[in-house]
Amino acid sequence: MVIGIVELLLYLPENHSLKGKRGVVRSIKARVRNKFNVSIAECDDLDNWQRISLCVAQIGNDRTHVDRCLREVSGFVSELGLADPGEERYHFETY
Repeated sequence: MVIGIVELLLYLPENHSLKGKRGVVRSIKARVRNKFNVSIAECDDLDNWQRISLCVAQIGNDRTHVDRCLREVSGFVSELGLADPGEERYHFETY
């Protein structure tokens, strides 16, 4: 069994409130959940208005499949255009 996690760092340079940020986060999470079979959560920078840290997790039997799925999610989030893409960090554990 392989557990894969991607940490996505996104930026909202024109945002000036937590309310605006939360709306963007809710939209991204809902769209990712509807399109992919993954878990997604805001994992850091909860009180930072202009920065979003999301963690996406996928579990599977094949590391290649898990990696491909997480990269598709990352690309999908970037293509949404709701926030400026930043860093992405991938972590894999095999059990």
